[in-house]
Amino acid sequence: MPDRVLLSASRTNLHECVALAADQGLGVEVMAFAFPDVLDGDWRSTLNAHKEALRPVPGKLTLHGPFMDMVSGSPDPRINAVCVARYSHAIRIAAELGATQVVLHANFIGTLHNRFYRDGWHARNVEFWGPLAEYAATHGVVVLLENMWEFDPTIISDLLAEVNHSHLRACLDVGHAHLFTEPSFSFAYWLEVLEPYLYEVHMNNNNGVLDEHHGFDWEHGVLNYHKLLPMVRAVNPALDLVLEMDSVQDMADSLYYFQRQTSRSSY
Repeated sequence: MPDRVLLSASRTNLHECVALAADQGLGVEVMAFAFPDVLDGDWRSTLNAHKEALRPVPGKLTLHGPFMDMVSGSPDPRINAVCVARYSHAIRIAAELGATQVVLHANFIGTLHNRFYRDGWHARNVEFWGPLAEYAATHGVVVLLENMWEFDPTIISDLLAEVNHSHLRACLDVGHAHLFTEPSFSFAYWLEVLEPYLYEVHMNNNNGVLDEHHGFDWEHGVLNYHKLLPMVRAVNPALDLVLEMDSVQDMADSLYYFQRQTSRSSY
């Protein structure tokens, strides 16, 4: 079956992403509503502008929600209240935009390997994400928890298993998994652990040190998508594959890696 490919549209390249998506039969993941200045500003006008701009997109629409300084399951109830407000706002925006998924970060502090921190984080986040998943369900939106600093995929999978809600699932970021995982945990292991919950995969290339968002063929890239993509397809060929790259040209240049229906023209 053809791969389901989406482009990550930032605030500065939305129209360029839409043009490529329309030309190549792709979807779009919207990034604009991840930023606090947008959510605290005239977000309604921004939403209306996005609704109009995204009309030509033939594929699926998804949304990346707020992530900066978000600490879900914080021991501080005031911090939790801010996170709930931000995430709930993003869910409502996604529903109005016609996006079926919102990506949010799990936000585990990866430098803390203490067992007491992990146990406490898990318990607090079970309590945090259960009600939010129910809220998302009432809006027809699935929340996807993305790995960032997590060094072990079971940090997220254990949480999803205990919450056990159909509207709380996983997004696997390939670059993050490579950069921040325990060295003994392979990409195959990440896929195996998250497979029961996996809806979406973020893809780009980096130099193995910095969390950069380059194209698959970047000359300094350490990730080989000729090997990684078949592994992803073997887990689930219907996953949403998001090109989370800074350059739209990098996205266009990476499309030949995918199994797609014949496009209308070349970009």
